[in-house]
Amino acid sequence: MTPATTTDAPLRTAPALRDAAAGDLGLIVLPGVVWGASFLFIAEGLKAVGPHGVAFSRILAGFVTLLLFPAARGPIARDAWPRIALLSVFWMAIPLTLFPYAEQRVSTAVAGMLNGAVPLIATIVAALIARTLPSRGVMVGLAVGLSGVLMVALPNLSAGGASMDGVWLVLIAITLYGIAINVARPLQQKYGALPVLARALGLAALITAPLGVPEVIHGHWTLGPFLSLLALGSLGTGIAYVLSTVASGKFGATRASAAIFITSPVALLLGVLVLHERIEAVSIVGAMACIAGALLIRRQDPKG
Repeated sequence: MTPATTTDAPLRTAPALRDAAAGDLGLIVLPGVVWGASFLFIAEGLKAVGPHGVAFSRILAGFVTLLLFPAARGPIARDAWPRIALLSVFWMAIPLTLFPYAEQRVSTAVAGMLNGAVPLIATIVAALIARTLPSRGVMVGLAVGLSGVLMVALPNLSAGGASMDGVWLVLIAITLYGIAINVARPLQQKYGALPVLARALGLAALITAPLGVPEVIHGHWTLGPFLSLLALGSLGTGIAYVLSTVASGKFGATRASAAIFITSPVALLLGVLVLHERIEAVSIVGAMACIAGALLIRRQDPKG
């Protein structure tokens, strides 16, 4: 019996290990694909409502989606609410409003490619929280990635005016993301992703309602924008946020933000193929540099 058990064990555990690895990969890949498509959804939603309407609609749809899961109603200690409120502002209310404003000024592809800087910002914020300088390898990754950000932004900064404003709006939004992903990790580890995200989205819906509800009521609705905002909210602001927060608690902030490796190319492809946007070659090279920098950081700090 013992030899049979020893021989059979690898046969039983190998598929389980492969399934676990596939599941871990999905926690990063799926949010990246959904968020990459989100820039297209935002562009479609702006055909019906303004930026505040887009933000409120996606937040509300995400909140309702999470409420469908019983685990989302799990208990949260009172002393966690200030950090949840911070998430509702820094991860949701402000950046999810800034992106629609930005996409009125820059292409969806550029907005998506600039998201490649999120792992860089997350790494910088994590270092500031720990009050330690990153290793030399991480510093090299940051230098490569930040140079990529400059290349992505350069054509729009050179154009000035609205294009430059759009770049700054995206950079502010992703800086807030970098802060929020570090705040989310200990909360998720203690309470789980669903209770934290549901409460943060609920607060964000209240914050964005005063400006968002009037735009929704007076919107010029057709089926395309409605379905786009529904997908943006239920998938991009609901399910993908949960997967990302779970990944943050399981792998660390740096590795969880690797979803951006997928977000940027998906946003670029959809912008070019669906919206026929023209992208400067230097911006595409810059997006690749952002990803390369983030990969260098992950290699140096695999546990995040």
